[in-house]
Amino acid sequence: CTWCFEEREGEHGESRGEREAKMEPSTSPPVSTMDQIMAAEQEKWLADAKAAVKQQAFYMKRAIDEDNLRDVFKYSSAMLGELRTSLLSPQKYYELYMRAFDELRQLEMFFEEQRGKGHTASELYELVQHAGNVLPRLYLLVTVGAVFIRSHESPIKALLKDLVEMCGGIQHPVRGLFLRTYLTQISREGLTLIENKVDEESTTGDAVEFVLQNFTEMNKLWVRMKHQGPVRERAKRERERKELRDLVGKNLVILSSMEEVDVEMYGEIVLPRILEQVVNCKDELAQNYLMDCIIQVFPDEFHIKTVETFVEGCGNLHQDTNVAQILCGLIKRLGNYMENEPEASSALFEEHQTFEKLLEPATKISDKVGSQASAMIYSAILDFAVKTSKGEALGRVDQVLSQCAGALRTAEITSQAARTLKSILTTPLDSYTITDLLELGSYPSVMQLLQPRMQKAVAVDIVEKILKKGTVIPDAKKVASLFDFISTIVEDAKAGEDDDEVDEEEIEEEQNLVARLVHQMRAPDGSV
Repeated sequence: CTWCFEEREGEHGESRGEREAKMEPSTSPPVSTMDQIMAAEQEKWLADAKAAVKQQAFYMKRAIDEDNLRDVFKYSSAMLGELRTSLLSPQKYYELYMRAFDELRQLEMFFEEQRGKGHTASELYELVQHAGNVLPRLYLLVTVGAVFIRSHESPIKALLKDLVEMCGGIQHPVRGLFLRTYLTQISREGLTLIENKVDEESTTGDAVEFVLQNFTEMNKLWVRMKHQGPVRERAKRERERKELRDLVGKNLVILSSMEEVDVEMYGEIVLPRILEQVVNCKDELAQNYLMDCIIQVFPDEFHIKTVETFVEGCGNLHQDTNVAQILCGLIKRLGNYMENEPEASSALFEEHQTFEKLLEPATKISDKVGSQASAMIYSAILDFAVKTSKGEALGRVDQVLSQCAGALRTAEITSQAARTLKSILTTPLDSYTITDLLELGSYPSVMQLLQPRMQKAVAVDIVEKILKKGTVIPDAKKVASLFDFISTIVEDAKAGEDDDEVDEEEIEEEQNLVARLVHQMRAPDGSV
């Protein structure tokens, strides 16, 4: 199929509503009432466009009843012409799109019936390309394309390739997004036929390529919305973009639902292609949303076997993207899998060295993010190590603490980061015995990242745990380790510390705890 690509939908095409809007006199209302006026205008424009769609749809249905193919094309094209408007917000445009979409279902049934009345699908596919405007032409082309796919007159992969490339004729972000959304909905049957091997010339790889190409183009259109219009409306456009994000994410849902997409294809083709687009778009909203989509829609086994690729992609994201939240989301997903499927997941984690592949890149990523984000990442990895490790648990916990201390040694620790670090230090207290905890050589190094007051709080927690559980510290080596852990409540205040900050009652309470702690230091035979 070859028709001129130079004619692109954009500022040249206007709907009837836009022409009427230009004829109305321009006014300059007070800023305080502008939002109300715009909301009222949006409702008016939407009502006018819906009325026009309804009217043209009525004529289209009458032509369908009369079996008048020429008039069906004429009125359906006029109906779809209302979707060329630039007046509506994305939310209102969606309402108009759904109104037209309902009418297109009946049009598709009519085209299907024409195949039994002497018209081939290929003939109809050629005829609709004579529509005068690009956008109506492409909607008609996709509608006939659904019939063409079912007809088996041509390889499905060729039709899908043609349709996804033709839709490139619409470069207006909102109009292009909804056109490709329609293509996504219409093409589902073709993808199913390929998966069921109905078409011997088309493979799962062809279906995957179609979805990936459509996803790439939709994401580009979605990101482009950010740069449309004046800078003062940037926040408004970002809100509107959030309303449309699921249109883009739907492509990833489709990929995850394909039974023929196994972990090998996912790791070698699907994930690298998705990450390439996510990284290259350099847009924090898109990156935050799409990385979370990947985590949520694909199976746990896929994540385990490709965790290295995913984490590497996180390291290449935009500086304003919330990398910590993304990584924590992935680690939480894997941790939940461990809790729900302990036997199956444990073997997979060990086989694919999941812990190591999460921890190794963490230091590189922490160099690019702030102290709080870095602390969040290490906190999530520590939780994962505690949940998933068995015999190597303590060693892995110490690895996390060591990396955390090294990564944040020269960083400026914010109050929020300090709270997260305190959580990192208290997590092992709840999971292991104090005597085991004393084997963690890197524990004091993380404590030293905190301010003295918070260090004391952690030290007090340790002592109180020992006293509450009646834990016995059995040898001199562990006693030395313990005093290293709680040095902030054992040693005298450092020289130069402000006397006003010293709370005598607090010091007395701490010393009483230490005095009681001495009774827990004894050899197994009962001697001191």
